[in-house]
Amino acid sequence: MSAQGTGKLYAQRADAMRWAQDAAQRRDLDPARTRASVGAARYVRQIAKLMEPAPVGSAKNWNLYRSRFVEPIRIRAGVQFWQNNREALERAQAETGVPAQIIVGIIGVETLYGQHMGKFRVIDALTTLAFDFPRRHPRAAERSAFFKAELEQFLSLMQRSGVDPLKPRGSYAGAMGMAQFMPSSWTRYAVDFDGDSKIDLFGSAADAIGSVANYLRTFDWQPGMATHYPVHFDADRLDLQALLAPDILPTFSVASLSAKGAVLEGTALEHPGPLALVELQNGEAPPTYIAGTENFYVLTRYNWSSYYAMAVIELGQAVAQELRD
Repeated sequence: MSAQGTGKLYAQRADAMRWAQDAAQRRDLDPARTRASVGAARYVRQIAKLMEPAPVGSAKNWNLYRSRFVEPIRIRAGVQFWQNNREALERAQAETGVPAQIIVGIIGVETLYGQHMGKFRVIDALTTLAFDFPRRHPRAAERSAFFKAELEQFLSLMQRSGVDPLKPRGSYAGAMGMAQFMPSSWTRYAVDFDGDSKIDLFGSAADAIGSVANYLRTFDWQPGMATHYPVHFDADRLDLQALLAPDILPTFSVASLSAKGAVLEGTALEHPGPLALVELQNGEAPPTYIAGTENFYVLTRYNWSSYYAMAVIELGQAVAQELRD
């Protein structure tokens, strides 16, 4: 199916047109433009299908996931990106405390440094998911409401910036630009980092760099704190169920983690804040475990996945190492 969509126009949907009229009133948008924009959106079956829940029993595999992102092509592109944008990365790190290698890791994982920013019209993606989110999803109503809110934000952003809402392309979820910001994140966290009086996450690497750093700072990134530490177990004391119960939310002190059988060493023993035991499954092989800090948790606010956070960390480390070598 074409990324532009071959499904029915939402102009034929009375519920979508009513919503467009209401959204225009709520957001002080031009009513005719809003109705025309939503009406010109097309249902894209491929987008809805991509949002369906994973089959029951699907095994997660960190090693396989990692191999998609921490690989030679992406590392070489990351080195080039860092070299081309060194000043912006150094300034973002100085102003926010977010390390350059973390910023490089995120932009690399998200879009391969702007090479893959998404093929779907954003208006099609957001409208499809707002009005036709897969019903078999266990959180369908909640997700549909989320995408209606994002569609509102998108229409407001397009009107403020004077951009035709039918033009931007992005991911199947409606994320945009090098940093893959949803419309609400663009509105709240994106910054004009290159000083040209506009925010352009599609064409300005500096704006993308500054916006990623600002996002993480807003979610309480702590300068100088590690993202995670190695961990192994004392089998005689191990209470794995209790350690995994809070999921990736940092909950345990070093002492309480140790009391439940998780063994930390070196600088990890001096960590002042809470930690989480993070489990990364490896299919049928034994899982990988780390002790995640509050900064690890901040990375999962960008994408709610510990696998994503580790891929960002390790890609950034690999690029930084390649630059040093």
